[in-house]
Amino acid sequence: MHPETKKSVLGIVFFALAALAILSAFDLAGRAGSTLFAVLHSLLGVGFFLVPLTFCIIGIAFFRSLKTNIYFTPLFGGGLFLLSFLGIIDVFSRRTADAAAMAGNYPAGYIGFAVSYPFLYLFGFWASLLIFFVAVLIAVSVAFNVPLFHKKEDEEAEEGDAFREKEDLDGVPGTIEDMERVKSAGFTATAISALKGMAPPDNKEKPADTRTTEERLAKKTGPSSSQTVADFVVETHQAQYQIPPISLLESDSGKPNSGDIAAYSTVIQKTLHNFGIDVEMGEVNVGPTVTQYTLKPAQGIKLSRIVALQNDLSLSLAAHPLRIEAPIPGRSLVGIEIPNKVVSIVRLRNLIDNPAFAESPPLTMCLGRDVSGNPQYADIEKMPHVLIAGATGSGKSICLHSLLTSLLYKNFPQMLKLLIIDPKRIELAAYNGIPHLLAPIITERDKALAALRWAVKEMERRYEALSQFHVRNISSYNAQVAKGKTDGSIMPYIIIVIDELADLMAVSAKEVEGAIVRLAQMSRAVGLHLVVSTQRPSVEVITGLIKANIPCRIAFQVPSLVDSRTILDMSGAEKLVGNGDMLFLSQDLAKPRRIQGGFVSEKEVKRITDFIRETSAQTESAESEGIASELDKKKTTIDLTADLDAYKGDDDDSDDEMFEQAKEVIAQAQKASTSLLQRRLKLGYARAARLMDMLEAEGLIGPSDGAKPREVYITPQEMTAHDEEI
Repeated sequence: MHPETKKSVLGIVFFALAALAILSAFDLAGRAGSTLFAVLHSLLGVGFFLVPLTFCIIGIAFFRSLKTNIYFTPLFGGGLFLLSFLGIIDVFSRRTADAAAMAGNYPAGYIGFAVSYPFLYLFGFWASLLIFFVAVLIAVSVAFNVPLFHKKEDEEAEEGDAFREKEDLDGVPGTIEDMERVKSAGFTATAISALKGMAPPDNKEKPADTRTTEERLAKKTGPSSSQTVADFVVETHQAQYQIPPISLLESDSGKPNSGDIAAYSTVIQKTLHNFGIDVEMGEVNVGPTVTQYTLKPAQGIKLSRIVALQNDLSLSLAAHPLRIEAPIPGRSLVGIEIPNKVVSIVRLRNLIDNPAFAESPPLTMCLGRDVSGNPQYADIEKMPHVLIAGATGSGKSICLHSLLTSLLYKNFPQMLKLLIIDPKRIELAAYNGIPHLLAPIITERDKALAALRWAVKEMERRYEALSQFHVRNISSYNAQVAKGKTDGSIMPYIIIVIDELADLMAVSAKEVEGAIVRLAQMSRAVGLHLVVSTQRPSVEVITGLIKANIPCRIAFQVPSLVDSRTILDMSGAEKLVGNGDMLFLSQDLAKPRRIQGGFVSEKEVKRITDFIRETSAQTESAESEGIASELDKKKTTIDLTADLDAYKGDDDDSDDEMFEQAKEVIAQAQKASTSLLQRRLKLGYARAARLMDMLEAEGLIGPSDGAKPREVYITPQEMTAHDEEI
């Protein structure tokens, strides 16, 4: 029987008992009623007339607790209410009546006398009266499970919530704090324990930071963790750039509704038990989009059995899509994630207006909130590149806006440059004209290839500069510039944003792949970072070489398991709910982390970029001049395949030399195959296949004929005579 049905039945029963008690008092309930009245009158005295009131209180308490898992407290509260009033009646009677007249007389019955006598003996009249009145107030509070006094903001608790939020945090709840035990069909779910919410690991009290968000962000704006470089840039360029005020962004609104948590916990436990899997329910984490129910399997239970029951759990809970994380990284628990009935929008403002973001490195991007409601951030400098993929409308463009907005709130134009490639022409057009751009947003495909070519050259130029000053990375170089040890200028970080990789790969796949691979391999130390986005997660777009060199990936909702494996090399993205729901995978994570991405609207982006354009002066740099000259070149066909071939171990310039060696190998072996050239000459497949095509074109070997070996038209004697002629 459903818990709500049980409590409804109990409420009706207690109302019926109240009516029966009233009828018994007027001798309208037959012999049973008369007997009941006689017994209760001797036990309770005049307090018998409190029995109907007590039963009504218990019945009302059961009806009020339909959405919560409460059974014992209405009964306890009603009993305490009755006993307390009996004590008050007996105490008053003995205060006002003559002692001799009260001998053998019990106005509140035997129970009332038994309750009041110890208190009168120990505390006297007034103290006993105070104790009983306090007990009445406690009984009412316990019976109805409500505080007698509370703040106005606490009155807005939504119907159906069976928990109290530890912290509001602008509408985003923390984790479950107190849950009553669930008792249904012989099963007892373990009370859900409280997590620590969003408290930092350091429990020491810290003085309150009274600075505004803009002041905190301005203080931390800089190219690296080195405060020397940050101070140098702030002092030199602060007048040229103003950090946008946080008021340009909108705050969180609304709270998530996860439904009946206790009922869901019971259903999960019973469903698994029906399949022979005993589990102990654990914590429940309420996030903006999903609620995570944790459980601990019994000893000897294989996790694969729980994962295999995903569809059965989804059917029992009437929840789709349902995701199982087995196990939760770093914990001996299994997590079952169920979509909330009402989701909460995670606004970017609440992520930026956070001390954790203000104290983070300058290339930190706001990701969103995890399944516990905790804010999540990522440092692009540590990634050092990121691939964003997902279906149309799943939240990729919002993620890019969130990334760019986060960077604009932490970096001066002199310390960060953006190179934006937007083949779709409209997604990132709002950023045109801000001083952070190296060049106007690139929308033409040929110019996009030119920009990638320039990025490769800029990477090589920076490596030469670093080698001259004997430093390992851009942070050390900028630190020397800030201290005046070198005559150079601050070297800005460059974020290369490609909004739609599929459009570029459709035209010049090999050239684009070669440039991305080259940059991904070597550009981290010199401050160049790639942010690549695509809505077509196929192997033709996200190739093996690109995935091998970009380990940090963000997957949004995709329609199939194949697409999820293409992005993450594992399943999971096909079970997301969309609208910013993502899986974040980085080098330091063993498994993807589920996050609800931060939302920033088009109006907010426009307000921020308009503010930056109006208040900041345009800046010129050597990088801006270099890419401008590269984009102005009339050459539209750019050969970047050498970079890719070099990665694969090929070298086109030495084909003639290898051709002679290939002829000799084939003449000596009297057989021709690509694998033979690979083994003898230690070549890659592509190089060996090209040499086979050249040998066939020269008429030295026959054409390929299925599984049959090629014919060889050159003999060892001819090769010897050829060598003697040479």
